[in-house]
Amino acid sequence: MASLVPCPHCGARPKEEFTIKGAALDRPAPDADTQGWMDYVYLRDNPRGLYDEYWHHTSGCRRWLVVTRNTATHEIEASRDASQKGEASVQP
Repeated sequence: MASLVPCPHCGARPKEEFTIKGAALDRPAPDADTQGWMDYVYLRDNPRGLYDEYWHHTSGCRRWLVVTRNTATHEIEASRDASQKGEASVQP
């Protein structure tokens, strides 16, 4: 059975409908120094445990989501619309 992702717009959907786009990190300020941008673009921690990632619901509502996924077990903890920074998440 396919893993289900809790889309806040479409409900639980198979993970195959989504494209994972990467870590949901805070961008540096536009006037940040070169080292700040270098760290943001190239240097990433590879944490074990819960991590926020950008996912695109390419075969559904086509909205961007922030999915909180456990990097050790691949279980999805929650998701939210990417435009709703800091608001409540949808849980499976």
